[in-house]
Amino acid sequence: MIVSRPKVSVVMSAFNDAQHVDSALDSVLKHQDVDLECIVVDDGSSDSTPAVLRARAASDARLRVVHQVNSGLTQALIAGCALARGEYIARQDADDVSLPGRLALQTELLDAKRELSFVSSWAEVMGPGDEPLLLHKRPAGAAAATRLLVHGRCGPPGHGSVMMRRAAYERVGGYRAKFYYAQDSDLWLRLAEVGQLDYVQRALYRYRIAAESISGRLHEHKLPYARLIDEIHAARLRGEDSEAIYERAELKRVSAQNKTSSAATSYFIGRCLLARCDPRARGYLRRALIAEPWKLRHLVSTVVGEICAPFWPRLGRPLV
Repeated sequence: MIVSRPKVSVVMSAFNDAQHVDSALDSVLKHQDVDLECIVVDDGSSDSTPAVLRARAASDARLRVVHQVNSGLTQALIAGCALARGEYIARQDADDVSLPGRLALQTELLDAKRELSFVSSWAEVMGPGDEPLLLHKRPAGAAAATRLLVHGRCGPPGHGSVMMRRAAYERVGGYRAKFYYAQDSDLWLRLAEVGQLDYVQRALYRYRIAAESISGRLHEHKLPYARLIDEIHAARLRGEDSEAIYERAELKRVSAQNKTSSAATSYFIGRCLLARCDPRARGYLRRALIAEPWKLRHLVSTVVGEICAPFWPRLGRPLV
């Protein structure tokens, strides 16, 4: 049943996510302890994602599906957030999972602390085959969390792990279209200018890293955006007009295209599994070495994995 004004609007973008979107929706719609709506923007999918979404929407009135021509994540989120009716907007990615209690606990934190403009939580990071990689923890307390974001550029552990006040989102202008990448980092810093960030001190979100995903492309194409965001933030703090700097974001998008490396992602996943004594590290490290055989770190890690793997437990150590 749709409530007249839900407490939380969950906003998701989906592009060719038929393999995972069902589990992502399950993880959201099973939250019966919060009045919610779930808005999914299908960003021009060419697989069976639209059919999956239509079937799910027909069976749950809390789910609203919007279709658009493929325009990228940022434009999809702008469209989805514009439709949000809830007091709070929670992000959710189509290949990730919200763990039980997430929406209720984040809502409680925002209700209890009016000085907060957004909240997040710890997050579990998984590989493409759902291999546990690491547990992203963040500090307790809004002052420490906000300081780490603003001065250390260390924010929420996953874009989809965030819940924000809709009023704060609208006040700072929401997602900005020219940030094709790093749109989350840009928004977080602007939200931190009108309020604080805090974390629920437990893992409430699980996100997947894959070579073809934005999160899996690591930092090569994000670094130019990070520097640009720093420039914009510094200009705003000085009371200067940052619009001219912002206009350069479109140029950064063009220069960043085709610079991603699946080898870097394979290496990262392999190293995480290596640290957990998980024999599945070998496959990822081999792929990184084959793709970039000139990198010494790939060779060293692959050799260590091959030597040590026979002595490891089958699925490695648990996340702690």
